[in-house]
Formats: sequence, C-alpha cells, structure tokens
Amino acid sequence: MSDDIFITDDFLLDTPQARRLYHDYAEGMPIIDYHCHLPPQQVAEDTRFENMTRIWLNGDHYKWRAMRACGVDEKYCTGGASDWEKFAKWAEVVPMLLRNPLYHWTHLELKRPFGIADRLLNPQAAKGIWDECNEKLAQPGFSARGIMKRMNVALVCTTDDPTDTLEHHKTVAEDESFNIPVLPTWRPDKGMAVENPEAFNVWVEKLAAVSDTDIGSLDDFLTALSKRHDYFAAMGCRLSDHGLETACAADYTQAEVAAVFDKVRAGNRPDAGETLKFKSAMIYEFAVMDHEKDWTQQFHFGPMRNVNTRMFEALGPDTGFDTIGDFQIGRALARMLDRLDREGKLPKTILYNLNPRDNELLAAMLGNFPESGVPGKMQFGSAWWFCDTMDGMKRQIEALSSVGVLRLFVGMLTDSRSFLSYARHEYFRRILCNILGGEMAAGVLPNDMDLVGATVRDISYNNAARYFGFDLS
Repeated sequence: MSDDIFITDDFLLDTPQARRLYHDYAEGMPIIDYHCHLPPQQVAEDTRFENMTRIWLNGDHYKWRAMRACGVDEKYCTGGASDWEKFAKWAEVVPMLLRNPLYHWTHLELKRPFGIADRLLNPQAAKGIWDECNEKLAQPGFSARGIMKRMNVALVCTTDDPTDTLEHHKTVAEDESFNIPVLPTWRPDKGMAVENPEAFNVWVEKLAAVSDTDIGSLDDFLTALSKRHDYFAAMGCRLSDHGLETACAADYTQAEVAAVFDKVRAGNRPDAGETLKFKSAMIYEFAVMDHEKDWTQQFHFGPMRNVNTRMFEALGPDTGFDTIGDFQIGRALARMLDRLDREGKLPKTILYNLNPRDNELLAAMLGNFPESGVPGKMQFGSAWWFCDTMDGMKRQIEALSSVGVLRLFVGMLTDSRSFLSYARHEYFRRILCNILGGEMAAGVLPNDMDLVGATVRDISYNNAARYFGFDLS
C-alpha cells in the first residue's frame, strides 16, 4: 500500500475514466519542452547542484513573490541568507499556500524526482526533506542531465538572444553520451527595444561583432540579423519567441523605419509613434525569416514589467515584479497576421496571453488564418505565467475546445529556469485527463477510451513532435 499522503497515484483524477486516461495514455509519454529558460551551460556541464536551494529556489520568482507576500525579508529570497535559511523560510511559507498552484507544484516536485510523498513540506519536516533531497542531489543520477532522463524528457528548447554564441548547445549536440537534444530558440526582443537607445546601441554593437558585420544602416542591421538567424538554424533552431505587451501592426515605410534606426543609433530617443513603427517593421521582418525556414513563431502577450521601481533598481528584471496588463490586442493582432497571410509569409504561430480575459479572443483569432495541408498551423498556447494554474489551464482548454480544435493542441511547456519544473507537464496531463474523463463519465463525450485516449496522447507528445518538425528518431 502506498504511503503517499497527498500526491497519490490518482491525484486530481476524479473518475475511473480520468484515471485510465492518465495512467494508460498520458503518464508514460515523453516530454517535449519546447519553451523554457533552462541555462544551456548547466546541461553542457551536467551541473551537480549542491543543495535544494540551488536547484529549487534560486531564480524562481514565483516562489519569491509568495514569500514576499507572506512578509518574508528579501535576504531569504535574493539576499545573503544561507541556503539552508532560505529553504527553511520557504518551508514556513508553503503551508500558507493552499489553493495556490505553488502548493501543488512544490509537492509534485518533491515526489518527482525525489520520491518524497509521505509528508508535506512545513517547518517540522523541512530538515528531513532538506537532508534527503541533498543526499540524492549528490548522486550522479540527479545531475542536470540525470534529472532530464529521470523525467523522461525527449527534447528541450531554450530561449536565446541572437547574439548568443550557442557554444553550450554545440557542446551538448556533440556529446554522443547524451541523447536529449537541447535546441536554441531565437528571442530577438533586444533587437526591437529602440525605446532605450543606450541599451539598444550596446546590443547592436554586440550583434555587429558576433555577425562580423559593420552596422551603419538599417539594411546592415537586417543583414546581421539574417546571418544570426541562419546560424541558429544551423544549430537546430525550430522556433522563435517574442515577448510583447501587445501586437505591433502600425503602417510604415522603409524610409521611416530607416530614419528611426538612424535616430536611435545617434543616441536619440524615438517618440511613441516612431517606436511602434520600428517594432511593427521588425516583427514583420522576423516573421518572414521564420517562414522561409519553416520555423514556428511564438508571441507572449500581456505583461506589464518591472512595475516596482524600487525593487527593479535594487534587483533588476525577472525578479518577481511583473504583473498582468490590460492591453488591447485584437485589432492590431488581426492586422499583423493578415499582412503576413496576404503575402504568403505567415509562419506557423503560437499565441500566449497573460490576461485570461483574452482567452476566447486569441482562440477565435487563430481560426481566421488556416493553411491547407497544415493541421493546427495557428495555435492557442498553453496557459502561461499567471494563468499557469489549475483554473487557468481549465479555462484555456475550454476556450480552445469551444472555438478551435483541441485534438491539434501542441500541449504543455515549463517556461521555467528549473530542472524540477518538468512536473508541470504531469500537472497539465492530469488536469486534461480529468476534464476529458469527467465528460466521458457524464456522457458529454463518448465512453470510447481509444478515441479519447488518442487525443490525450496527441496533446501530451505527438502533436508537438509533428508540428515543430523535430528529429526524434
């Protein structure tokens, strides 16, 4: 008999049909993590993590936000407290997080891969869990690569700046002892950020150096970017990614965009209209590059970033002070996609929203731009960031099912910097199976296990393998 007290084998699975769908069709499927922020250097070096804080808490702004909300001092998040003190403080916070997805994720991540499911994380259990997990982290099978193998990972796509050398991806690709591809993803956000001339110009100089191109004009800039795009393709890249507040689809001429580029290169800040024209032009150029190589472009819409000036100045970006925005998306997005579609240059596209109010908007928008012979060309991406919750996943699935084709969905990703976050794929699969199994039990779906099970397998793994064109032979 299992000693599991919370994350049982049938966690979140309410009906016999749900349990069978998960255990027979979803549980054993490999993981394609096509969007994450894992440091490729840690895979290349097969990093061994000294303790649980190093692998689990460092860099995790989800956990930091929860700790801060509970009044925890910053020294236990990003400050100088010891690793044990940080872990112990997290253990104090966890019992406060009932109904927050972090409570589920925390205990899923202790069970997978550490096998701890006989106790909950709290101050009383903290030292025992700390010691047990640290002992396992010292074993070869719990290195960065070892955890990927334990979690049945088939392929990973990291998120990479066009100026990155990709040297660590090359190291992994050349290592015949490790058979999990780690591919780059093209993330050119800094190549559009003309609203900050100083940072943009520093980045352009770096682009010039790495592409061996003298950049004196917009044409030179596009040439340098094209060279790097080619290099990423040679390194196995199959996706691009863009983090935007909203879609960019202003009218512009090449002369106007060239003038904005020259203005920014001279150190002058463009006005809002000039900035939008430049971003609109670059989004178009990047999409054309992606279409030529049959890549998939991804757009993450909706965050308001760095809203706490005091903490941004102290800690910098990506430290837990971003939030859900309320930007208008629909009209500009339609124009952006339509321009590419009219010219026959619209790549496969995945759209993610941060504001759940936009679920149906995005799911419906994607149905406007199909392509014959390309099933599921336009994808409503999995619930992301603040929507990456039980309720958020359900709502994303409901919206996609209602106005799109759920069977073609490319499924879950981690969007994480932690090697323990693969448990999110299990979380998603359990929720998916519970939805479908519950509807089978209620007679809303046919009680045909092969039919519904095939849908589960496709969403869990098969669709992503086909859609992105990964070589997993």
